[in-house]
Amino acid sequence: MAHENFLVELRGTTAVVQVNRPKALNALSTAVLTEFSALLDELHKNKTLRAVVLTGAGDKAFIAGADIAEMSAMSPVLALEFARKGQGVTQKIEGLGVPVIAAVNGYALGGGCEIALACDFILASTTAVFGQPEVCLGLITGFGGGVRLAEFVGWPRARELIYSGRRIKADEALRIGLVNRVVEPAQLLQTALAVADEIGANSPLAVKTVKAVMNKIRSEASVAARLDAEARAFSSVFSSFDQREGTKAFLEKRKAQFKGE
Repeated sequence: MAHENFLVELRGTTAVVQVNRPKALNALSTAVLTEFSALLDELHKNKTLRAVVLTGAGDKAFIAGADIAEMSAMSPVLALEFARKGQGVTQKIEGLGVPVIAAVNGYALGGGCEIALACDFILASTTAVFGQPEVCLGLITGFGGGVRLAEFVGWPRARELIYSGRRIKADEALRIGLVNRVVEPAQLLQTALAVADEIGANSPLAVKTVKAVMNKIRSEASVAARLDAEARAFSSVFSSFDQREGTKAFLEKRKAQFKGE
């Protein structure tokens, strides 16, 4: 199937999936998320796959975040639908019967970081930058960052990163356990494919089974309930002055003047 916003290439038993909106830094709009969801359904049906490598087109961004211009005009009802759509994509990534490796080649901010967090693990280039800067725009995490980031780096670090909106470079991401390894940009895809081949050489049934078991173990505390709480909180800020001011200031390239209301 042809894709408008994605490039898909089969490398043996590995599918390399690129978010292909380099001029928009691969930002996630409603249309992109809808297409992403359908693409994951296609991959789920492919019984020859052993792994998926997810990356971004261009050399600037993995996924720079959600589409702020679109979010700036959302009502709380539309924001809840948007959060549900983004969470649906992350849950499909987690539920895919093969490992999904995030190969982060630039900005992975906001929704982009949340997509990476839904993958089985993250490999990064030296140019990678991670962050959940939603609070800087009067927003909060909506695609699962408030649920999953702590599973990578622990609750105290996750709180610091989410509350501050601070961006971190690849070396710090490696130090705190957000990424598994850091390589030069030219080596990133090759490294991800080598790891995928290593996984693919094993029993596909065993890998599928152990992925499902590990997901079940970590979700016993009801990830679904935590995701629901996050989506509802995400939508609630869309009735605030700060959300309107934060997104407007971003689009106008100026500093936001928040009021806390």
